[in-house]
Amino acid sequence: MKSTSLSLIAGAVALAAVTGFAALTVPGDDGATEAGASSRLPVERSSLLCPAPGLSDLAETTYTSFTPPANGEGEAGAAELKSPTADKKKDDKEESKEKDKSKSDDKDKSKDKAADSDKPVVALKEPGKPVTADVSGSDAPALVGTATGRLAPGWSAQQTTTVEAGDGRGVLGVGCTAPDTDFWFPAASTAKTREDYVNLTNPDDTAAVADIELYGPDGTLKSDVGEGITVPAGSGVRVLISTLTSKAADDVTVHVTTRTGRVGAVVRTADSKTGSDWLTASAAPAGTLVLPGIPADATSVRLVAFAPGEDDADLTVRLLGKTGPFAPVGNEDLHVKSRMTAGVDLKNLTRGEAGSLLLTPSQKDRATPVVAALRVVRGKGDKQEVGYIPATGPVGAQATAADNRSKGSTLSLTAPGAAGTVKVTASAGSKAGAPVSKTYKVAAGTTLAVTPPVPSGLKGTYALTVQTQSGGPVHAARTLALPQDGIPMFTVQTLSDDGGTVEVPVAEQDLSVLDD
Repeated sequence: MKSTSLSLIAGAVALAAVTGFAALTVPGDDGATEAGASSRLPVERSSLLCPAPGLSDLAETTYTSFTPPANGEGEAGAAELKSPTADKKKDDKEESKEKDKSKSDDKDKSKDKAADSDKPVVALKEPGKPVTADVSGSDAPALVGTATGRLAPGWSAQQTTTVEAGDGRGVLGVGCTAPDTDFWFPAASTAKTREDYVNLTNPDDTAAVADIELYGPDGTLKSDVGEGITVPAGSGVRVLISTLTSKAADDVTVHVTTRTGRVGAVVRTADSKTGSDWLTASAAPAGTLVLPGIPADATSVRLVAFAPGEDDADLTVRLLGKTGPFAPVGNEDLHVKSRMTAGVDLKNLTRGEAGSLLLTPSQKDRATPVVAALRVVRGKGDKQEVGYIPATGPVGAQATAADNRSKGSTLSLTAPGAAGTVKVTASAGSKAGAPVSKTYKVAAGTTLAVTPPVPSGLKGTYALTVQTQSGGPVHAARTLALPQDGIPMFTVQTLSDDGGTVEVPVAEQDLSVLDD
């Protein structure tokens, strides 16, 4: 057989290994697919990273892991969240045993006890039902997660931390993210009242090297110490943003890239007046952005945007409310200079009505890519709490918010273009409870804020999964409110397509390659 045909067969085998299955169709076969066609297949492996919750001895953290149920069986697989150093500890332990087998029984027992600490923090064994775990204190590590088999498609995990007192008080929620090489974080700050940290986590067995660039209202905030940051293999690094520059700025855009390797990146913000929360990365730079899920009772909403290219961006700002879009008075338009961070307070934006922000090019034929995020405050005086809403993509085929309680969840659905219909499913409870589903139609140009369905007989927590049924794209966010001592503590997580399936081209056998 000639090398050309061997290469084709090898490519088909590799494709099958990645996607779960692939078929070679022979011309004339029943059900043969045209060359160039493609199909969507479930992924076989997913990776997630959760940042170290740290910085407060009062921190109480809950991890929730969940995979939506799917049609078909597939391999059982596993989904685990564990310390990135767990595998290394286990390997070191085994190596130590091989080198010295003459140690006493007491020492062996001590080692066996240490091995228990290498077990996953959270281990999910079946789809459709969330699993949770709780940790306390400031020394909880970052977690690295991998899901395989039927637990991989749509696997999601959330980390929710409550800090009762101190400058870092509040509810801090973050959806654990996939490792990547490029992240944008508008709405960070180097102001004296803020303590913002970039958390970098490396899931791999080789070191990663990252760069952190800062951009303020006047452009680049120069810093040498933000270059070439080594993130050791299977480890996390926390960088205080204000130590990277001597200039204090209320609005800063943080850009994280890697020279080698990949990392998970997220920013932990803390303010002496409004508490703390996680700021996750904005959607990739684009001409049109959607920022869903502004709470109806928001007392302050600040928009921060950044244009990373060589051109300035002129944007039209609209709030998509219950009945349709309207322009914030005095802030109908926003000019963002190239490589400069623009921030604006959108006063009295919600008017007591939940909404979502839509940014579009002022001139349709001139769409300059931007990134953006909202800093949202609820409450007044010394009873304020902050949350962040980055620009996000649509829910697509499916998106999930893993951690929901019996009370306190609000689901915001917005259709920036054509009307769209979605199905929302409340999973089984982590301890008890039967799944419940409900379908919602979102009118064009509006935001629908609803109390989502709750599993019947719920005990524990549950997950919410949103699936597009018909119509135009729908963007979504889930607000989790956990008030305490008169403070309206809350956190907002945006919901975008979980990437549970991948598009795979269909291979067709071509015997002509054998002819010369």
